[in-house]
Amino acid sequence: MNSSRCWVVLPAAGAGRRMGGSIPKQYMCIGDHTIIEHTLFRFVNRDDIAGVIVALSQDDPYWVKSCFSTHPNICRVTGGIERPHSVLNALNKLMEIASPEDWVLVHDAARPCLRESDLDSLIESLYGHDVGGILATPLKDTLKKGDSGRKITKTIDRNGLWLAQTPQMFRLAKLHRALVKALDSQQIVTDEASAMELQGYQPLIVEGHSDNIKITRM
Repeated sequence: MNSSRCWVVLPAAGAGRRMGGSIPKQYMCIGDHTIIEHTLFRFVNRDDIAGVIVALSQDDPYWVKSCFSTHPNICRVTGGIERPHSVLNALNKLMEIASPEDWVLVHDAARPCLRESDLDSLIESLYGHDVGGILATPLKDTLKKGDSGRKITKTIDRNGLWLAQTPQMFRLAKLHRALVKALDSQQIVTDEASAMELQGYQPLIVEGHSDNIKITRM
């Protein structure tokens, strides 16, 4: 391995409107811990993770109650309007404290079920890669396209189709530059790989498990 470190970025500034709850979904509890705490447990005790940057809403009243709010390896930054703005704010902080060649793993705060083996596989597969890549699972169900009236208009060939997950792992400087260019040109990016693709990169797919779910609805 080279001397590059790995950092984690957790965009968590969203209000979780699709969940329909009274509090943001990342602060809903599963057992004794909130969803975001379960997610953070996946990273904070690993020797190969240098630190975690959590992007939160400026007026977030819940984080101070978290068991991680004063953790020495976790830094809070203010999030943005949408996910890419939050990620970029976190990357701006990392540009101050990390090397441009360090790796950044961007992970959804509402994906608390990430397997340690999948995280190991992602880091091991990408550490020497030129571009970086993402965890994903192959599409196994039949895919249908519907119209505005929910009538099927087409069955789509699922061969070669993957469901993107997180973490998504890229070099700090390259990802920072890709997100800046995407936002400056008002390109719609729903994940970090999309921003990298717009710059001509071809991220690698690392197969993960389907239980790495993103919690979006109650």
